[in-house]
Amino acid sequence: MAASPSRAGGAGRGAGGIRAGRGPPGVAPGYNSARMSDRPLRVLLAKVGLDGHDRGVKVVARALRDGGMDVIYTGLHRTPEEVVAAAVQEDVDVLGISLLSGAHLTLVPRVLDLLRQHQADDLPVVVGGVIPDEDVEPLKAAGAADVVLQDTPPDEVVRRVRAAARRAAR
Repeated sequence: MAASPSRAGGAGRGAGGIRAGRGPPGVAPGYNSARMSDRPLRVLLAKVGLDGHDRGVKVVARALRDGGMDVIYTGLHRTPEEVVAAAVQEDVDVLGISLLSGAHLTLVPRVLDLLRQHQADDLPVVVGGVIPDEDVEPLKAAGAADVVLQDTPPDEVVRRVRAAARRAAR
């Protein structure tokens, strides 16, 4: 089953769009849409696995949207394959993964591996949710751009997502 993302803040380019880090024909190497000032950052938020709680990710989606970002939410119970396919298809600048189920040390590395397989490993992945402090460093070591814990204020989440996009654009 393919992911059917819903938008919270704008229309996307859909299939065939320009993936973050790859420019259109004739644009110099090093192009990254996160540097473009003519459009808001595009963020895909995903609930991966069997996690059925989405109140937190909806709060984050609203905060990012209110912060001027184009937010796409995939909905609950998505596979890593669906999430990566949606992130590549939707040409997002940041992929946010929200987890509560405790499966973050299995699911996040799987998503990161799939991004590498799709030549999209330049896409920053920000992980958030209920994550024990001792799992933050292993997630970052696996390739997560940032790990945002459950008590992080919404304005700080917005700042950290922007920072992840800026670091990836360098």
